[in-house]
Amino acid sequence: MSGAAAAEIADTSAAVGRDYIVRTKLLAAMAVGLALSACAGRDPQPIASVQAQDQFADCTMIRAEIEANNAKVKQLADEQGWKVAQNVGAGLAGLIIWPIWFGMDFKDAAGKDMAALDARQHYLAELATERCRPGYRSAPPPYSYVPPSAPSPKR
Repeated sequence: MSGAAAAEIADTSAAVGRDYIVRTKLLAAMAVGLALSACAGRDPQPIASVQAQDQFADCTMIRAEIEANNAKVKQLADEQGWKVAQNVGAGLAGLIIWPIWFGMDFKDAAGKDMAALDARQHYLAELATERCRPGYRSAPPPYSYVPPSAPSPKR
């Protein structure tokens, strides 16, 4: 084998080696980006403002749900704060390692859930104003059994 042929083979194998390294790095970057985008954030799960059980809810039930919703609002506010911090961190780190930008959360699930919960709270407040006043009687549940009255005696 001549010296020129050996040099050509060496150049070819070096080029193949460089291509392999570039492809491997690209594949690794894509895998990291895909993995980070998969956990970028949860989907919003908003609740309906008006729900079927509202028509039968009494004052105690309404107040209990308002208290539970207040705790949920606090939890969602904490989640939203963490997401902002995570996005800032990912944005800054993404300046160095760009695939990290795929890990940023643009869904704003906590914000959308809080907006839906706020609408529910307003509706419950209106309902509580109506149903917590003295003398209010709620409607009976559907299909409740009402015994027939005794027939009146004939005269």
